[in-house]
Amino acid sequence: MDPAVKCLLLLLVVAILFVTEKIPLAVTSIASAVCCWLLGLVPLKEVFLGLADSTVVLFGGMFVVGAAMFYTGLAQDIGARIVKVFGTSETKLMIGVMIIAAVMSAFLSNTGTTACLIPVIIGVCKEANLSPSRILMPLAFAAGLGGTCTLIGTPPNIIANVALKTAGMPELQFSFFEYAYIGIPITVCGIIYMLLIGRHILPEVKVDDSFAKTAEVEQEIEANETTKTKKIICGVIMLGVIVTMATDLVPLEIAAVIGALLCVVTGCLTERQAYDSIDWVTIFLFAGMIPMATAMNTSGAGKMIATFTVAAMGGNPSPYLITAVLFVLAVILTQFMSNTASKALLCPVGIALATQVGASPRAVLMAILIASSCAFATPVGTPPNTLVLGPGKYSFMDYVKSGSGLVVVCLIVSVIVIPIVWPFFPN
Repeated sequence: MDPAVKCLLLLLVVAILFVTEKIPLAVTSIASAVCCWLLGLVPLKEVFLGLADSTVVLFGGMFVVGAAMFYTGLAQDIGARIVKVFGTSETKLMIGVMIIAAVMSAFLSNTGTTACLIPVIIGVCKEANLSPSRILMPLAFAAGLGGTCTLIGTPPNIIANVALKTAGMPELQFSFFEYAYIGIPITVCGIIYMLLIGRHILPEVKVDDSFAKTAEVEQEIEANETTKTKKIICGVIMLGVIVTMATDLVPLEIAAVIGALLCVVTGCLTERQAYDSIDWVTIFLFAGMIPMATAMNTSGAGKMIATFTVAAMGGNPSPYLITAVLFVLAVILTQFMSNTASKALLCPVGIALATQVGASPRAVLMAILIASSCAFATPVGTPPNTLVLGPGKYSFMDYVKSGSGLVVVCLIVSVIVIPIVWPFFPN
């Protein structure tokens, strides 16, 4: 059987298991990695390579740093202050959290932003007596939206410039803030959607269940003899991690690991508490899907989907149709592939199609870039989604229900705004 076909069949089975949750998500994810090797889609050395992936290491480090904020009591203090600013209203808190996350993600890693804010949000929810499940998913979505506003908001954004240069069109490359022309509108519309519609779809985990672990943490906080000095030390460590991530002094995962080590060394939390703070469901879920994403790319499965879609558009499609179809295709692919892989796969296709109909490729490329960042409908589509899975106690279908509408909003805004800002046939 053709490797691409095998990969697509495996993806179908994994998607069904994710949706039905007949077996735990993490087990499905790791099993998919093993099946990738059994089917000959990835070599043996790459089956568990995801566990050493830089993003997985980043997850682990930030789980520890975030836990330190709880064990020192710093997260609770910050949460109390935010509640004073925004009040205890769920709507006001959601607005505040989404704006803060979107602005930070425009200049920082959206993964790092989410990881830094999770402990703060849980502290805020405790102070406001709200379930974290009502706020954490909007946090992840806002981080993803904010990453579309600048060239560095999400690293794969630069892939379009690489594709244009490779195609001999360096003069068409996007500037640093040019992404904001579409990034800001979809971020604003995304926040409005979550406030008017999305929040009514979000699940609500019972407060008592959600805060059961927090109560245990509070007992340990008292046992730790938390002092103001420890809070200051933890705050300095967190601030240092954020600044380091923002300035690219070292890779994100190195900054997270150094922060985690400092938290333990300085006594902000114990070694055992650091181990217990890592959400292993998140780790295995994300790590297990990396071989699948690799197989989608190397087996030709992703290219097969793209080729079939392009052929279905007919011989001379309009630029608007090309843009809309590639947006939808990119959105579908990026729910199960990394957005880096989906952008790398579709950008050359977009340039070729636009050139074929005599249109500027900039609008088509921007649609692909935005769509590849709209991985809101699954917990494995983007790292921020995966990060909030455990703390928010979400199911796979929670993402499908809450995120699908947001994807549609992004599609509508993109189809309207992109051709206006980047005309298909510029003068």
